[in-house]
Amino acid sequence: MNIQSNIFEDTKTAYASKNNRELKEAQTLFKLIGNNALVSAGTFFANIALKLRLPVTPLFRITVYEQFCGGETFSECKKTIKKLSDKGVGAMLNYGVELKECEEDFDKTIQHNLEAIEFAGSNESVRVVCVKITGFGRLALFEKIQGKEELSKRETEEFERVKERLHQLCKAAAKNKVQIYVDAEESWIQDVLDVLIENMMEQYNTTSAVVFNTYQMYRWDRLQYLQSELARASQKGFVLGAKLVRGAYMEKENSRAAEMGYKSPIHKSKKAVDKDFDEAVALCLSNITTVAFCVASQSEASNLLAIQLMQQKNISFSHPHVLFSQLYGMGDNITFNLAHSGLNATKYLPYGPVKDVIPYLIRRAQENSSVQGQMSRELKLITTEIARRKIA
Repeated sequence: MNIQSNIFEDTKTAYASKNNRELKEAQTLFKLIGNNALVSAGTFFANIALKLRLPVTPLFRITVYEQFCGGETFSECKKTIKKLSDKGVGAMLNYGVELKECEEDFDKTIQHNLEAIEFAGSNESVRVVCVKITGFGRLALFEKIQGKEELSKRETEEFERVKERLHQLCKAAAKNKVQIYVDAEESWIQDVLDVLIENMMEQYNTTSAVVFNTYQMYRWDRLQYLQSELARASQKGFVLGAKLVRGAYMEKENSRAAEMGYKSPIHKSKKAVDKDFDEAVALCLSNITTVAFCVASQSEASNLLAIQLMQQKNISFSHPHVLFSQLYGMGDNITFNLAHSGLNATKYLPYGPVKDVIPYLIRRAQENSSVQGQMSRELKLITTEIARRKIA
């Protein structure tokens, strides 16, 4: 199939799964998120409300939660998965609870993820389960390890439990033939997480990609890291699992680097980020037998480039080593048009109790408002479809 350069302009296909009410609600929400001052103020007051334990859950539920999350319970999420599946779009399930501090919460998160993996094993529409290691291990523990501080006996045992939880998830994923994507986190703990994931890949990716690491290409060192991991996978005989993203913590990373007086790990320009991201896509497609990868991007240009490179290299649109993904609630013009054209398209679909997913939602609103032009593009496409349908 010959893909046209204007593939992502087709709003009829993009929003076919949304009724008129849902479209209007999305239009209103993106108008609000597009207001940076409003997002900053809302974030400030939301964080205060959370600290004071004020009842903000209902407000989040009827605004950003419904737009960006699949449901509170697993049963609710299944309805969203079915809706996506009807349009040929798969789901990447993510139990969106993070930054917990106690063992009971960590074990609870693992149990939710094991249930998701088991469900995915019997549902072709769920291709991936995404996890954050800070969902089942303390951030402060990872910071201490990366800082090369000596661990106490108790902390050493705690870290062993983190490893065991990760093994538990990977074993279940391998058994159910499900892929597990480990999300990237802040640079000051990422080295520790990388080592954990590298070890899991060597053990579980011997015949096919089960475990995937996430490469944040807004970091100036990640393209080289991806190259070295490809070489290691080839040498050791396992399939590298790679999820390519631009990045999610830019403001936090730059602020911390400035405060602590070290070189920021973030590229100085968007142009440099885009260049590394697109080079990473090209690198993976040139090593398609060694790597299974996901183009996890809201950028129309990067997704189009990936498609064009696949055509040039005669790589089938349905190749199991190439997946595309956008956030649930955004980039519908990309996801649904990719699926309509026969590519492996998915949505990153967080779910979980509203109060526990609020940190994710706050971060999502901040990220979206900081991406220049992203909100206006989303709003323009939705408005175009509303006009096409002649909705009053």
